[in-house]
Parts: sequence; C-alpha cells; structure tokens
Amino acid sequence: QVQLVESGGGLVQAGGSLRLSCVASTRTFSRYSVGWFRQAPGKERGFVGSIAWSGDSTDYADSVKGRFTISRDNAKNTVYLQMDSLKPEDTAVYFCAATSGYGRRWFRDYSYWGQGTQVTVSS
Repeated sequence: QVQLVESGGGLVQAGGSLRLSCVASTRTFSRYSVGWFRQAPGKERGFVGSIAWSGDSTDYADSVKGRFTISRDNAKNTVYLQMDSLKPEDTAVYFCAATSGYGRRWFRDYSYWGQGTQVTVSS
C-alpha cells in the first residue's frame, strides 16, 4: 500500500510560480512511476505529466510542456511539480498518483492517489 500526500498549493497571480510536493509513505517508492493530474470543477481528471521510477524519463501534456517540470528525490520519497508561467486555466485541484508502469496518461491506470491540493491562478 502506498500513501501519497500532496502539498504546496495556493493562490498565485497569472505568470507566477508554485512548486507542489508529493510525499510517499512506502520505502519501495523508487519502484513506482508517479503522475500528476488535475481536475477543475465539472471536468474530468486530466493528465499533467509523469516521471519514471528512475527519474530519467518524463512526459508532459501539451498544455503544460515548457512551463511545468517534474522531478523526484527517491531518497526523500518525494516527487515535485514545478509550475512556472501559470495561467488562470491552470486552476484546479492537483493530484499525484503512483503506478508500476510508465508512460501512462489515463487516470484509471494509476493505483494510488493523494488527496489533492488546490491551485488557484488569478488573472
């Protein structure tokens, strides 16, 4: 069982930055790929990006490519989502999730989820 806890959300003006953290409880965290997803009110949970267990490979949705960066520190059981040049349309609840595979963009492919953290970007 993997428990994930996100933090770092908040209110920021358009053009600003935030860094989200996702901390895992399991000592086997380095075996999992981690994805970030977001969900705005009335919308389906959508893929933001993912990082492989080793940290060597990342994948991003087109809407965030070049603005968001995912990294991980397996020694700290933590994955980060650095969000720069934020836009009002980035406003959503952000979730991290873990899976045993890599390259997966559909939220149902992920087995373990955090509770989410709210990101609000004002114009």
